[in-house]
Amino acid sequence: MKNNPEISVVLPFFNAENTLQAAIDSIFSQGFTNFELLLVDNNSTDGSYEIAEKSANSDSRIILLKETKQGVAHAMNCGLQNARGKFLARMDADDISFPTRFETQIRFLNAHPEIDFIGSEVKYVPHNKNTAGFKRFVARVNSFHTAKEIENKRFIEIPVVNPTLLFRRQLFEKYGACLDGDFPEDYEMQLRYLDAGVKMAKIPEPLLEWHDYSTRLTRTDKRYSTTAFFKTKAAYFSKWSEKNNPFHPFIWVWGAGRKTRQRTVFLEEEGLRIAGLIDIKKSKTDTLYYKNIPSPGRLFIVSMVNNTGAGEKIREFLVDKNYAEGKDFVLMG
Repeated sequence: MKNNPEISVVLPFFNAENTLQAAIDSIFSQGFTNFELLLVDNNSTDGSYEIAEKSANSDSRIILLKETKQGVAHAMNCGLQNARGKFLARMDADDISFPTRFETQIRFLNAHPEIDFIGSEVKYVPHNKNTAGFKRFVARVNSFHTAKEIENKRFIEIPVVNPTLLFRRQLFEKYGACLDGDFPEDYEMQLRYLDAGVKMAKIPEPLLEWHDYSTRLTRTDKRYSTTAFFKTKAAYFSKWSEKNNPFHPFIWVWGAGRKTRQRTVFLEEEGLRIAGLIDIKKSKTDTLYYKNIPSPGRLFIVSMVNNTGAGEKIREFLVDKNYAEGKDFVLMG
């Protein structure tokens, strides 16, 4: 390819012989064809490398790389460092991109120069029995799309499904790539970019089949544990609070259950001060009954109740009381 491609697609893989070819084929089914595909082998021991090598020999748009440092962050960074495109796209070895994905995302970014980072909704495809939690997550993450919604909901869960990402190259050059550590690298990267003021959005339609296998890292790797996610969001929420919470470092936490009380420790470790707890039970002597919260402008609330549907009910209650999301309160799953 004489000229640099418009899009560089980075696809790390590790022991993905059963799914890799379909993922590659989905990239080559795109209506948008000015791309390169960087396949990054991360020490596979099955037939994945041979599949990737055969594909690379058949099309000059494929660049086959090896990353010996184990971990998706290292493999992703290897791809990014070798990418030449104006836009950088993420892809996983066990997912399927729809044929209109790239042309839809590029068209959106060209029409919205204020947005630097675009994802999409996903079609969830389960491959195991334990799917209730993932189904709820997909329903939630598919339900909001605008930059403002993503900014407000960033501390609930990862706001954009990682393999749907396409972003402008200068983000990587300015704010860095994946960091490796005891935390979910994709969520940390999105929070880091949002903290820097990057505007993210999502196409309000599925552009990727998100396949949920039992081997998915979010199911098997301790870096994706609930505790790891919460520590990551606590660190970035503290930075956000310093810039946006007029009462910083003081916050009121909505939720008085055992898990919530345990998690407030992570917030305190980041320098936040818990001014009090809010609860729906009137009988608790160490909490503020939720119907007795003062008018807006007298405290800042962080909702940490993560029961199914509870966060949205709390949001509706606070908005009805004229509290503004992102100004007077935030939801934190």
